[in-house]
Formats: sequence, structure tokens, C-alpha cells
Amino acid sequence: MKIAVIGTGYVGLVSGTCFAETGNDVICVDIDQNKVDRLSNGQITIFEPGLEILFKRNLKEGRLKFTTKIEEAIQESLVIFLALPTPPGEDGSADLRYVLGVADQLGKIMTEYKVIVDKSTVPVGTADKVKAAIAHNFKGEFDVVSNPEFLREGVAVDDFMKPDRVVIGAESERAFEIMDELYAPYVRQGNPVMHMDTRSAELTKYAANSFLATKISFMNEIARLCELLGADVDMVRKGVGSDDRIGKRFLFPGIGYGGSCFPKDVKALVHSASEVNYDFKILKAVEDVNAAQKKALLPKIDNHFGSIEGKMVALWGLAFKPNTDDIREAPALEMIDELKSRGAHIRVYDPEAMINVKNTISTEVEYCESPYQAIENADFLVIATEWPEFRTPDFAKLKLALKNQVIFDGRNLYELETMRKHGFVYYSIGRTDIK
Repeated sequence: MKIAVIGTGYVGLVSGTCFAETGNDVICVDIDQNKVDRLSNGQITIFEPGLEILFKRNLKEGRLKFTTKIEEAIQESLVIFLALPTPPGEDGSADLRYVLGVADQLGKIMTEYKVIVDKSTVPVGTADKVKAAIAHNFKGEFDVVSNPEFLREGVAVDDFMKPDRVVIGAESERAFEIMDELYAPYVRQGNPVMHMDTRSAELTKYAANSFLATKISFMNEIARLCELLGADVDMVRKGVGSDDRIGKRFLFPGIGYGGSCFPKDVKALVHSASEVNYDFKILKAVEDVNAAQKKALLPKIDNHFGSIEGKMVALWGLAFKPNTDDIREAPALEMIDELKSRGAHIRVYDPEAMINVKNTISTEVEYCESPYQAIENADFLVIATEWPEFRTPDFAKLKLALKNQVIFDGRNLYELETMRKHGFVYYSIGRTDIK
């Protein structure tokens, strides 16, 4: 099948590459000529495990192409995916200017039947707006489909190639048949392809992410309660997660969620509810808990040291989660701001996200080439991201490098008994502090 993907950000590049992997001819469109040139020359522009191999193979075999010429891509394609930014406004609403701007262009370019697919996460009713924008300039037949993505950064290739489910919202049998044919190679093991109307499909994505965000914030509240009651959140988590009505995923406490999806999608759903005069109290509480949780280590730091002015802090982890370079809404960035406001000096290390942080924040920090360089003669260590390489460090080396053997662990990476055995002062989330 001939496919166009408008937008070469995270969703667009992963989707376009994975569609090409199953034999489709894919043209990816972006307005940034420099980015298109880099991609055309085999330089991948995002970090995502497993993607580069597929990207280079399909580029070499000619199934994956990149261009700035939207007219050419539209004319050659039957299915057109819109994978465009929908950044949150100050009120939490999703900004649809890019989606609707491209829709207006499509109406001026199209000369025959096409399937236009909203792949971006968009509010309920966006498909109707896209349809109206196209119809303003094109009077022929076309379909607009909602096909939300459920890609987890760090495992997005597996999520796309072997999806738990595929959600397709459409208003015509013709569109359903084309989308079913396109996704058939990815659901050969029988995972469901769900047909629904466009509005239900649009809401499904927001509902799923908001529910997962709710699980995270709920467990973070339980973790705080564990500290007050003398319980161990790890034991509670295992007891709760063994209930198959609840499940064990997204029950790990920490210093809050971040990234491109959960914060934005929760805000957008709260805003959508407010537009129909519904007060979504649960999701407002989810946001409040998450905002507070990002600062959960700070009282522990203040109580232990009194003042950290002039102290050197080592910070491991900048990305909002491991196996990505995404720093959007990352708790580590708030930690940096708070620690700097207390007069601390900061050394940081992250395997992938340091370049993005350098390009994003103006705060003065020292970037290190290894986790051990970051801790050398530091007063204490803060862990903000659960990268695999942080899970089994050389504890003897760690103890010698730190000026004070104090660790504030925002991701509960280590067993309490292990930290006792090695003689660390160890603070974590929802467990007994080792002082």
C-alpha cells in the first residue's frame, strides 16, 4: 500500500518506518529541509531502541522516503497519516493548528479518494474538524479516520509491530476495509482490531493514558502513606498487583510521571470535560498528586542536611523514563531547579538525554561522561531515572567516590538490605529510610 506520513517526529518516524517494514511504500513529509536531508542520508533523528536497524534497512531498499513536498506525497498515496504536534495550551487544551493547517492543504491538493488518518493524540471531535477543513476545498469523496497510537517510548517498535490492540474509528465500511488490510500483518496472532466511531476512538486514547496516570498517582499516594504508617510500599505493591482485576503494571512508586503523553493527555481530558461543564475531580487530583510527587525527595534532603548551599550534588538520570532521550515534563528537571534554588552545584549523567537538556535549560550544571564521574567527591547522589545501568553499580566504588555515603533514590532501585549491608544512608519512596 502507498502511504504518506505527515510529520517526522517520534510518532511519525516510528509509524512510517514500521509501515515500510511490512512492505508498504512510505513517504514521510516534514517542513524542515535540514531534517529531511539528514533522514534521507540515513541519520536517524530520535533515540528509540530497535528503530535504527529498521530505518536504515527500509531506507536502503527504497520503501522509506523523506520529502518536504507534500503535494507529491499526497498524490502518490492512498492513506495519509497526520502525525503532527498537538502541544498543550495554557488551559490544557490541545493546539490543533498544525493538524487543521495540513487538513486545509490536503483539500487543495486532493483530486481523488483518500483515507486521512489522525495518528496524533487529538481531542474528541477533531476528525469532524479535519473533515470540514478538507471539504472546504475538496468536493470529492474521502474518509477521515481516528487511529490513535499506543506507543511506549523505549519499546515503541515492539508496540507497533506487535500491538495489544489496534483502534480504528471510521464512518464508512470502505475506510474500515482499507485500514484492516493495512494492519493485518501486525495482528496475525489474533490481537483485536477494534472498529468504532471516530469520537469513541479519540476518547479511547485519552481515557487509557489518563487511567494509567491515575494508577501511578494512586500508588504514589499509597507510598506516602506507607512512610507515615511504617509500611513497605514494595510489599503493598506486590499484594495489590497480584489481584488480576488490578494488575501489576504501573504500580511502581517514584517521583512522578512525565513525558509527552500522560501530562498532556490528562490536561486535555480535563479541559474537554470542562467544555461540557463536567468537573473531572479524579483527574485534577491526579495532576495535583503528580506535581507534588516530583518534589517528594526534597523534604528528605532538607531534613538530612539542613542546608545544601555550596554542596555538590550528583544526579543520575534526566530522561522522564529509561530507554529514551525524551525530557518533556521529566521530574529530573524540576529537581535541578529546586536544588539550584537551594544553592547546590550539580553534576548530571544520563546515557541519552544530556544533549536535549543542554539545548533546553539555561541552568548551569556540569555534564559528565559516566555515572562515576558524576559522583566523584559529591556530597550525595540523587537518582531520578531508572536506567538499567544504574541498577547494579559497583557499590564499593560508589561508596569511595561519594564524600558522604548518602543516596536519595526517586525510583527505588535498590533493596533496603543491600544498602544496609554496604553502609549507605539511603532514602527512597514509600519505604523505611536508612539513616
